[in-house]
Amino acid sequence: MDAARTIRDAVAAVSRLRQSAATEQGLHEALVEIKRLQSDRFSGTYTDLLRSPLYAPAARFFLEELYGDKDYAQRDEQFARIAGAIEKFFPAHVAQTAAALARLHAMTEDLDVQMGRLWLAQADASAPPAHRYALAWRELGRREEREDQLRSVLALGHELARLTRMPGLRTMLRMMRGPATAAGLGALQQFLENGFDTFAGMSKRAGAVEDFLRTVDTRERALFALLYERDLVASGTELARTLGQVP
Repeated sequence: MDAARTIRDAVAAVSRLRQSAATEQGLHEALVEIKRLQSDRFSGTYTDLLRSPLYAPAARFFLEELYGDKDYAQRDEQFARIAGAIEKFFPAHVAQTAAALARLHAMTEDLDVQMGRLWLAQADASAPPAHRYALAWRELGRREEREDQLRSVLALGHELARLTRMPGLRTMLRMMRGPATAAGLGALQQFLENGFDTFAGMSKRAGAVEDFLRTVDTRERALFALLYERDLVASGTELARTLGQVP
């Protein structure tokens, strides 16, 4: 499937999910809470990397662009409105990176919406947020899709790192800033420039990108083990600790 079609399909899927969230009572609020918890969880899991001079830029990039509670509506709108132009304005590898980002966003939004519905269905709405999150995660299941989501995140990181090794690409991106903005692709342009600069800086130290992505892989799989395999009470308690909600 070409990049433009992948982008359009993914953005359309996200749009349908957002419409559901807007019409189902309480679902939007549940989604906001879930995304906030996930952002806080990432910050708690990677506190050391967020404080590291070497890894902080990459950790912040992942938090703000992939794991955060940021509203991506503007970027999605740009993707949908001018998906075909992405293949014309940007090199093929860059267009495929944009398609991978759109697919990842659709996958994440679907999981979040289903989590939101289970969050609302819980009998004890007064339970601590971390325990409610752990229960919704366990009830949703779909572990293979969680694994696919993680693989997609890591692949996107590797692809951004690979783009930094393409001769002249940074100069090309800088030259495209004006035309891309004029064409309505400013948010995508910013994502690509931030991603490029983040991984280019880390790539200056041999093995740093691989170490960063390996750390993300290890810690996210540890989260899977916690939420899928541990006792539910223990899962909620450990998650609350990561969130800074217990001593």
